[in-house]
Amino acid sequence: MHTIQAYFGKPVVAQYDDVRDRLWTDSFDPTVGISEDRARYVTALLDQYKAYVEMADRSSARRGLTNTFFLTLNTAVLTIVGVFWNRQPGAPSWFLLIPLFALLGECLAWFWLVRSYRQLNTAKYMVVGALEEHLPASPYWRAEWKALGEGRDPRQYLPLSHLEQWVPALFGFIYTATFIIVLIQ
Repeated sequence: MHTIQAYFGKPVVAQYDDVRDRLWTDSFDPTVGISEDRARYVTALLDQYKAYVEMADRSSARRGLTNTFFLTLNTAVLTIVGVFWNRQPGAPSWFLLIPLFALLGECLAWFWLVRSYRQLNTAKYMVVGALEEHLPASPYWRAEWKALGEGRDPRQYLPLSHLEQWVPALFGFIYTATFIIVLIQ
């Protein structure tokens, strides 16, 4: 049985060493010397690296589209509620429960989707780092990510995913507070 903490707490992420150990297939042999086989290996590795970085970037782009979708959906629902409420000023306040539950449901879905993308991207960039260990340079894992303090110190770098995850929670709080204010008045 999952607890509330499992859904809203800090996500559990694989350890980098586990990712690195599982990345390589049995056919990988780091002892292969400079040869035609080694050249094919390096070319294949670089091609896989490029494809994987592109996949990680696409995942980030999809996360942005998800945020845009939910912002648009929230705006549309609020617009419809506002138009309806202005035309039906005598309607009972409890009618607002229907859009409130719809909006809170949207906020929960949005929160979990952003969290899921955050976990997915964390794993993808661990794999990028493990791939970079076998390339001449490690621009992401050893340079950029280390320069940013690996996202541990918000004064040095505050990952966007940490902020964007709380936007739906803020919306949910505002919707609930607004509903309570309407009921009180």
